[in-house]
Amino acid sequence: MKNNSDPTCRVHVLAVSPFESDHRSLAHIFGHTAWEFETARSLEEASVKLRTTPVPVLLCEENLPDGTWKDLLALAERQTNPCYVVVTSQSADDRLWAEVLNLGAYDVLAKPFDSREVFRVIGLAWRHWLDLRKSAGRIYGQPTTAGAVA
Repeated sequence: MKNNSDPTCRVHVLAVSPFESDHRSLAHIFGHTAWEFETARSLEEASVKLRTTPVPVLLCEENLPDGTWKDLLALAERQTNPCYVVVTSQSADDRLWAEVLNLGAYDVLAKPFDSREVFRVIGLAWRHWLDLRKSAGRIYGQPTTAGAVA
């Protein structure tokens, strides 16, 4: 039986934004789900959280007090099981979307947040993350025991 903190059991999101309004809006959206939702206000705070809690999906404001989404993407790629980064921006446009995809982040979410789009993008990112881990035969650095009987 999987425990509820297992990221393969439920969607787990870390939202990194200096804006309290982002955290409130996302908490309201995720409040109607069983998804795990954490917040950080800076790159440094996100880095500390990622050292102790593996997170499959990171939402990141385009600009942070101590860096940008590109810095968080680099941090995410250094994790044992790299997480997917979704960039959030008030001024989401084709230029940002192209840059985000070209540099390896997962997607862009425009603000103000639309709950259906948040669910769609985060759900797909988490599912993609999970499928890649399963196909690689590992979850969080542990070999899977395919075919094992519990």
